[in-house]
Amino acid sequence: MEMLPQYMAYDRTIAVFSPDGRLFQVEYAKEAVKKGTTSLGITFKDGVVLATIKPKTELVVVESIEKIFQIDDHIGAVASGLLADARVLMDIARIKAQINRITYEEPITVWNLAKTVGDRMQVSTLYAGLRPFGVGFLIGGVDPTGPHLIEADPSGMLYEWRAYAIGKGAVVANKILKRKWKPGMDEKDALKLAKDIMMKSEKDVDVNSIEIVVIKDKFRKLSKDEIRKI
Repeated sequence: MEMLPQYMAYDRTIAVFSPDGRLFQVEYAKEAVKKGTTSLGITFKDGVVLATIKPKTELVVVESIEKIFQIDDHIGAVASGLLADARVLMDIARIKAQINRITYEEPITVWNLAKTVGDRMQVSTLYAGLRPFGVGFLIGGVDPTGPHLIEADPSGMLYEWRAYAIGKGAVVANKILKRKWKPGMDEKDALKLAKDIMMKSEKDVDVNSIEIVVIKDKFRKLSKDEIRKI
């Protein structure tokens, strides 16, 4: 997109709004999320499914690329965008979860954990010399109020979804989710839907590049054999 001369000054700093109320650096960070491989979350009756496609690069050890993060026994997150930014934010989230356990002797709620991540992302939209985090998350977990799936975008805004996808295949994935997600669906149906969407959202996707976790009583990562059997 060609940048008009009158907008150039607002394009170069995070701390100044353009005349029409935009923060260009935050918008660019959201574009970085769209360039990441597809990630999605689906809530079902008893829990949450998180799934993603790992980028395939010749000779790379695929297991070394972390896109789904375990934050606590009952909470995980899947990222799309700059994974280096994701790693730093997930370390902050894990520390917050452990502090909550030690201080209050109970697991942190999904919303309180999401707010910690969102607050840290929002701070990076306020000060000159910083850049926004170029990553988005779907934070999924189960607490006493039930299963939750919360999106955190680079602006620090939080949205709760019943099912949602981010990344380069999000447009296709969200169209399928709108048609096929049903209230009260069980774990088996949620897993099948997640795998079907992963296979359709991008080109040349195979089982080896798909990663899926289920968060119900505990955070559990599915093996390749389990994913093939779905």
